[in-house]
Amino acid sequence: MSDDDIPEPDESDPRLVDRESTVLRAAMAADVAGRASQLVLDDEDTPVVLVADDDAVTRNLVANVLRSSGYEVVTASDGQEAVARVARGGIDVALLDALMPRMSGVDACRTIKGIQGDDVVPVALVFAKTDTRSRIACLEIGADGYVCKPLEETELLLCVSSALRVKRAHERLRAAKNRLESVRGEDELTGARSFSHLHDRLEREFERAERHAEPLACCLVDVDRLKLTNERGGRTLGDAVLKGVVDVVRGSLRDSDVVARYGGDELFVMLPATHFAGSLVVATRIWRDVAARTFGGTHGLPEARVTVSLGVALFPSRDVRTRAALLAALESALREAKRRGGNRLCVFQQEGFLYSPADEPRV
Repeated sequence: MSDDDIPEPDESDPRLVDRESTVLRAAMAADVAGRASQLVLDDEDTPVVLVADDDAVTRNLVANVLRSSGYEVVTASDGQEAVARVARGGIDVALLDALMPRMSGVDACRTIKGIQGDDVVPVALVFAKTDTRSRIACLEIGADGYVCKPLEETELLLCVSSALRVKRAHERLRAAKNRLESVRGEDELTGARSFSHLHDRLEREFERAERHAEPLACCLVDVDRLKLTNERGGRTLGDAVLKGVVDVVRGSLRDSDVVARYGGDELFVMLPATHFAGSLVVATRIWRDVAARTFGGTHGLPEARVTVSLGVALFPSRDVRTRAALLAALESALREAKRRGGNRLCVFQQEGFLYSPADEPRV
């Protein structure tokens, strides 16, 4: 038979259409499986998919398809068991049958979305193809996708990989938010906490001190004559001094204490749950240790010695009943220490001001 005798294929032949559709679905499934496997390989840990279905045959079939594509799979037989498993953690995607005993997949989805915090678990629901109303309802309650029965491998893998991308997007967003909060919360020059962080933290600590009737001691630390240090060695030396003073202050604090940049050459020290005597011990140690240390002396900078003036105030006390009064008392005590010539410690009290001991370190 010659080539001319071979009949042209009838493109309307349903057998040809079905065969092409089957080949196309197989190619798509292979492509999706390959991309899913690559997604798994790109992850540090193998993604864990929860498959919940009351029908054991369907549950095992779906689990095997996912495992063959590189996912780790855990299973549940109803919505209540699925919710409990998600609550224990470690699930990356939940694939829930819409109709299950005890708790439906729709109700389980609603519950999972209600209990999750920063650790987002995307939920995809499995519906009968004719259940349009339920599919609309699942999107209204926040489901991240759905797949229809009878299940096709291509659709199933696409649904799970899309849900996993949703989770990874949430994780990247959370990481970016944490980095932004870290930058926002830290003073770029000194590494101390920023003024904005101090504002938020002081509000929380003051409310806690009021609620639990605990003391809250605070100090303002001012580097004496920092302008002269800048004139002598340049701004770089002044910055080195300020960073060095922050290091000294940190060495006197507990993990629960806070040192923050309050102004150009001022630091704010917050001492939660610290009484009057304890605040004096910390303030005196900072005052003495700064005066005993030499700053600069590296990277071509000259050596410098400085002193600090400190204002101390305590909540609650007779004249300090509000957060504004606490800040006013601190600034008043620091002004008095500077007015007396600096290089001293001044404590705000209703009877007057208390000063540092007579054997003040001198520069």
